[in-house]
Amino acid sequence: MRFVEVDGARVSVIGLGCWQFGSSDWGYGDDYARHEAGVITERALDLGINLVDTAEAYGYGKSERILGAAIRGRRDDVFLATKLFPLVPLAPVVRQRAHASARRLGVDVIDLYQVHWPNPFVLNGPTMDGMRRVLDEGLVRHAGVSNFSLARWEDAEQRLGRPVISNQVQYSLVRRKPERELLPYAARAGRLIIAYSPLAQGLLSGRYDGTKSPRGWVRRGNVLFLPENIAHAGDLLDALRQVATRHDATPAQVALAWVIRTPNVVAIPGASSVAQLESNAAAADLELSDDDDARLTDAAEHFEPRQGPSTFPALARSMIGR
Repeated sequence: MRFVEVDGARVSVIGLGCWQFGSSDWGYGDDYARHEAGVITERALDLGINLVDTAEAYGYGKSERILGAAIRGRRDDVFLATKLFPLVPLAPVVRQRAHASARRLGVDVIDLYQVHWPNPFVLNGPTMDGMRRVLDEGLVRHAGVSNFSLARWEDAEQRLGRPVISNQVQYSLVRRKPERELLPYAARAGRLIIAYSPLAQGLLSGRYDGTKSPRGWVRRGNVLFLPENIAHAGDLLDALRQVATRHDATPAQVALAWVIRTPNVVAIPGASSVAQLESNAAAADLELSDDDDARLTDAAEHFEPRQGPSTFPALARSMIGR
């Protein structure tokens, strides 16, 4: 496993996203939450993955509890990240919620505490005041944000008066907006981009053909999984398959390797099984060539999914399974 080091934090380039732990959003079922999630986490640590990411909002705290139980006895193997849902993110609230997350996780210290979304009505100042308090008392080792613009990320760091080491954003071959400002900033400032949905929620695995709706409302509500968009993604998926064949890999591994090829970028794919987790972890050792990168990037630039209000009727039909 490869690692990235930022401001004293050392994290694996492939992490484990835990939104699906204890959450009904993905349609994995109760047995997954009771058994498989813990086994997946233990196997991730065995493979050298240390970055595990959750949030208080995932399953209304269930994800944190499941993850906490899974890492019990192996705390030193984990770089533990969780997130604050920014509802009334004033300083006392931030502190109270951080302590609540730590209790659910069963830990004394949270390695990375992130503001899940920028609050449109509360500026960074009060939130960063709360973050400073939990940093000063030793409950949190590092501060991070998620889904922040560059301007708001820089402002958060100024308000905190110390590094905000990471920004967790959606980044993949089909979601490339972070390349405009966030990735260059992270590289020059020594900060970290944590890419969530690096496989576009599974679209880039090539497993979906548009003939039936995927399970779980997360994918059913995603325009990328409309049959016409899966069809439009055909050239990109073909490029992934071609590169994968050259490397004796899978399309998903190639898509992950493309994301983490950029300095100071790590990825946190989820996993529905131990086998999928093992496949994701192996992507850390897959070295793409410049030609591979150019082939994939060119195909991605030509992928133009249908989106916007015109997709609402099709999404509604998908959500109700029709």
